[in-house]
Amino acid sequence: MLIGSSQQPLIKWTNRGLYCEKGDFYIDPCRRVDRALITHAHSDHARVGMKSYLTADAGVGILKERIGFDSSISGIPFGKHQRIGDVIVSFHPAGHLLGSAQIRVEHRGEVWVVTGDYKITHDISCEAFEPVRCHNLITEATFALPVYSWPDSQLVFEQINQWWLNNQSEGRCSVLFAYALGKAQRLLCGVDPSIGPIGVHGAVEKMLPYYRKAGRAIPEGIFKANAESKEKLKGVGLIIAPGSVQNTPWLRKFAPYSLAFASGWMAIRGARRRRALDRGFVISDHVDWKGILNTVDNTGAECVGVIHGYADALVRWLREERGLRAYEVSPKYAKDRPGEEAEK
Repeated sequence: MLIGSSQQPLIKWTNRGLYCEKGDFYIDPCRRVDRALITHAHSDHARVGMKSYLTADAGVGILKERIGFDSSISGIPFGKHQRIGDVIVSFHPAGHLLGSAQIRVEHRGEVWVVTGDYKITHDISCEAFEPVRCHNLITEATFALPVYSWPDSQLVFEQINQWWLNNQSEGRCSVLFAYALGKAQRLLCGVDPSIGPIGVHGAVEKMLPYYRKAGRAIPEGIFKANAESKEKLKGVGLIIAPGSVQNTPWLRKFAPYSLAFASGWMAIRGARRRRALDRGFVISDHVDWKGILNTVDNTGAECVGVIHGYADALVRWLREERGLRAYEVSPKYAKDRPGEEAEK
């Protein structure tokens, strides 16, 4: 079934989010519902107050940490099929962060896939993205412009390590801003811990046990950056913290320091200057322009719904250059959903 036919779509946009009527469930709902299927635990996808949640097994602990341990949360192994109402659902790795998933929905041979947030580049901190064949794909478009083309992540980590070393030689602490869930853990798995002590903000620290339990390469010896540990970090250490701490008393206790940000937005000239940063490192947990196009090809989708970000640009390109049936899932979607502190 394709959008534009006389039949009802298997997954449609409502004022509560993406809804599958034949299964009577919502995917990453933005308002309270009885049954929520959650792609991952970031706050713009997983909200408190749902009657029940279903997510990938690998993400259950993180989801409970984010929305409450008393929430009714069930897990499902990647790739396992489960019947819900009249449809079969399964969760497949999205490569966005630990436990992040794409959600496959099948009804009478018709297959839809909702990607959630995803990336296809190598990342040892989480499960690798797996393309899923489908008839209808709903893809994110956070960075869906040709200007967004990610450099090799290993080269970026080498740049971060060298920046850290340079700061040490000048007696400055290195403060690297990154989103507390996903990006921060990816950075910890990629930097060279032999350079010096590593401290993290409390919001980062509380996620580390889930990554270690999953066998991810989080270095040992990381400690919480606070007043008690500041002397270990001043002049030599690396601190990973959310960008919200910039210009706060918490940060000032580690002065002198050099400030940097790890984000896909650093690919745009002027982004570093606007945030008053010394350095910007282009590393994103979202797919870039070419990655989106490769994903569309690899899924074999005949119809593509586009959600969040630069949806209109991607829709036009898929229609005009690929001849696909493409549509914007909700024109207001990008405005209605809060970003993750703009730290994509």
